[in-house]
Amino acid sequence: MPASATAQFPVRVFGGPTALFDYGGLRFLTDPTFDGPGDYESAGPVLTKTSSPQGSPADLGRVDVVLLSHDEHADNLDNSGRALLADVPLTLTTPGGGERLGDKARGLADWEAVELDRPDGGTVTVTAVPAIHGPAAREEVEPIAGQVVGFVLTGEGLPTVYVSGDNASLDLVREITERFAPVDTAIMFAGAPSSPMLFGGKPVVFDSTQAAEASGILGARRIVPVHFEGWAHFTEGRDDLHDAFTAAGLADRLDWGSN
Repeated sequence: MPASATAQFPVRVFGGPTALFDYGGLRFLTDPTFDGPGDYESAGPVLTKTSSPQGSPADLGRVDVVLLSHDEHADNLDNSGRALLADVPLTLTTPGGGERLGDKARGLADWEAVELDRPDGGTVTVTAVPAIHGPAAREEVEPIAGQVVGFVLTGEGLPTVYVSGDNASLDLVREITERFAPVDTAIMFAGAPSSPMLFGGKPVVFDSTQAAEASGILGARRIVPVHFEGWAHFTEGRDDLHDAFTAAGLADRLDWGSN
């Protein structure tokens, strides 16, 4: 594999699930959340944001594509994030989100791919990959927590990038691995968020140990953890992630991103 395909690129992390990166000449933003602390209505329990983002929409510059795990929870798409979508040419998200968010949004089914033109020629392929927002089968989770989606980015001469979205299923990671491993960069949602009102209080996204296991399954060369801080429903943070990846022998692959 050519060196260009495995070279690491900067990822700017704004807090929560929001990360910005350039890939193939295009600029991608994950789950935009730029509101300040406070209580936010969502499908399900009210969500409480506890800290401010590490930047604002004004810091983003051009954004070509938003990769949106889902639009129904304020910790993945808040008021500022919704306003931002109007200025972004394309938002890729769940089938339901594609219907709710207007003409610039496109909902993708599992394994559906979109080819995006690169400024210097060629294409970037974004493939929607399955995710489940809870600790049970999809048919049990989606009526409660809604649809979610992850993404894999590929292109000639480019590293393979996995954006997990709000996923809690290692079995789905194994399915993704069969098609795309090894992964060069995994932007891994974690934090073990939970609510006593949902699924017996079990995490609805990976805990730290599961995030490390998922990274090992993917053969990820670099892991950028996101979505583990800034909200009251997260039950594990940076120290837990560091300890879990250390125990898994993967601590040297952690990249906390730039701010």
